[in-house]
Amino acid sequence: MSNTFPPADGAWRNRYLLMRHGHSQANQEGRIISSPSLGLTGFGLSPQGCAQLDTLLADWRWARPQRILHSDFLRTAETAERVAAHFGLTLTAEPRLRERHFGELEGQSDARYAEVWALDAQDPTLRQGGVEAVAEVAARMREVIDELEARHRDETILLVSHGDPLQILLTALEGRSLSLHRERAPLAPASITAL
Repeated sequence: MSNTFPPADGAWRNRYLLMRHGHSQANQEGRIISSPSLGLTGFGLSPQGCAQLDTLLADWRWARPQRILHSDFLRTAETAERVAAHFGLTLTAEPRLRERHFGELEGQSDARYAEVWALDAQDPTLRQGGVEAVAEVAARMREVIDELEARHRDETILLVSHGDPLQILLTALEGRSLSLHRERAPLAPASITAL
């Protein structure tokens, strides 16, 4: 799965590959795992996620990354480690690429995401029940790219993150209202979107 989006100002200094982590134990269990207390050390890749990455790396169709930054959650770290090992690269953990925090829904069924997304569509600045606002997620994700643009030139940079934060970032980069982030097709586990 791949799409291409222009930069906000018309010209990127670098090439970006946005990758969602492979299928995880949280996906397998149908649970919301968004807090560092659970996500940093638990709920890594599932066997299905490992197989997805093996397939993806065997049939890599994108530019070879020169730099990899990843959310420090276990599922994204394990995903990034596999890509880094394949290309002989080092990794940089970047907490701003973390999962969106879902507050009081932590540990509950992932069917409850729909409740949050319905509120997102009404107001992307809403922070109800400890859920991180869409606008906050967009700001921290875009900040990572802005800093990379200021520091590097002509590199291919892989950012490994989570479904919701990546969809929010892509919506922001498209210049669309953040309240529409769920109107984008969901990003599949182990999928890559090229900017």
